[in-house]
Amino acid sequence: MKERIILFTIVFGLGIFLYIFQSYFNTVWGLALLCLFMFIYALFMNLSYKFQSRQRQKHPPVINENYKPMVSIMIPAHNEESVITNTVENIMNIDYDNFEVIVIDDRSTDNTSSVIKNLETKYPNLKALIREKDAFPGKSAVLNDAMKIAQGEAFLVFDADATVEPDFLKKLIPHLEPKDVGAVQARKVIRNKNVNLLTRCQNNEYTFDTHLQAGRDSVKGAVELRGNGELLKREAVEDIGGWNNYTIVDDLDMSTRLHIKGWDVRFCPDAIVYEEGIIYLWPLFRQRRRWLEGTIRRYLEHSGAALRSKDISLRARLDMMAYISEFIMPLWLVMELLIRAFKVLAKDAPTHTLYSSIIIGCAIGIAFFIAARYSLRRYDFMPRLDAAFEAVETSIYLLVIWFPLVLFICFKILFMKKDMNWGKTAHGLVMEEEASIKAFLKKELQKTKDYTKEYTERLKQFVAEKGEK
Repeated sequence: MKERIILFTIVFGLGIFLYIFQSYFNTVWGLALLCLFMFIYALFMNLSYKFQSRQRQKHPPVINENYKPMVSIMIPAHNEESVITNTVENIMNIDYDNFEVIVIDDRSTDNTSSVIKNLETKYPNLKALIREKDAFPGKSAVLNDAMKIAQGEAFLVFDADATVEPDFLKKLIPHLEPKDVGAVQARKVIRNKNVNLLTRCQNNEYTFDTHLQAGRDSVKGAVELRGNGELLKREAVEDIGGWNNYTIVDDLDMSTRLHIKGWDVRFCPDAIVYEEGIIYLWPLFRQRRRWLEGTIRRYLEHSGAALRSKDISLRARLDMMAYISEFIMPLWLVMELLIRAFKVLAKDAPTHTLYSSIIIGCAIGIAFFIAARYSLRRYDFMPRLDAAFEAVETSIYLLVIWFPLVLFICFKILFMKKDMNWGKTAHGLVMEEEASIKAFLKKELQKTKDYTKEYTERLKQFVAEKGEK
């Protein structure tokens, strides 16, 4: 109810502001000022990132080789029998002396629990945690249960489809050492990015997110955790009371609560965690719907605490405001267009006022294109023309995926009952398709062999008959 009231106040207030003030002022300038604020902040982050990079080149940070905390690697798994073995075997190859692995079966209905138990017998530093069928659902509850048996001073959380390079922890650990740092997030990359248009756009979206996260890190803003490849200090997790069982996005909720308590969250683009991209449109919508709903709900839920907190830094507070504007902007633009269209149809406003709002919308799209192209050039080292082409694809993808979802989620929060549907992402689809293709090719190859054998025998028989004649 709290989230609904706050969002209703924002939407209602914005609607009244636009309707009344359009009669006296050109409110499109308000939207333009919001876009200008976002542009200035993005420019500030970019300049800060470049300054930080140059400073690190001149004065490389000194790494404390003696800082090697015990790390408990947690891997929640729900119906992940197709991918969990590959993930665990990959994680076991991490080049770090002091870690344990806890694999948690979260009420699976397939053979995940059996696979995990077999892995436990294979690796001495692996613990299998099998949750009861009536256990509280969700990733947060899974991680809270794992924390009870974890021995580590830090927790490293992976998704069930994650893979990393052996030096992953060596790159990530140094960022966690400072006393005020509560967590560090690694860069996420789509492993199967070349499967189709969707996976390619998802990887480009992640690259764009890397650009934003690195910028936020450079200004010590409100860097966010991304669930997969997040390293958390045990002291910080205990300080905020563990994971929130009643959120649908454990990572984003954790990020906000850490910042409210004054903990810093850092980003490490050099440590990369690879995950499987979604190859079908509907499952992708389900996943992004969950992410976006959790994003908006956590801000509504923790808005009061964030405003009252004396521990949160000014930079993190301003960064949160800049990030929230990304969700206000689509609402503002749609309401601006609807109200202006209504007034134009009612002949209460000239037609050109509607065009000015459309122009602002196009400017927003161009800004996304420029930012996407820039991030692809910086982090994926993509050639200029390829970066431009894929930036266009990604901008359209973001428009189709995120823009309508913002409106839908706002409608859902306002008028629909809150549910705890986590919208689990299906993993192993690529592996299943590869297996299916291999089976098909094997079958076709066998058919070819059988046909060739039959043809050869008939040819021999024909030659023999000709010889007799």
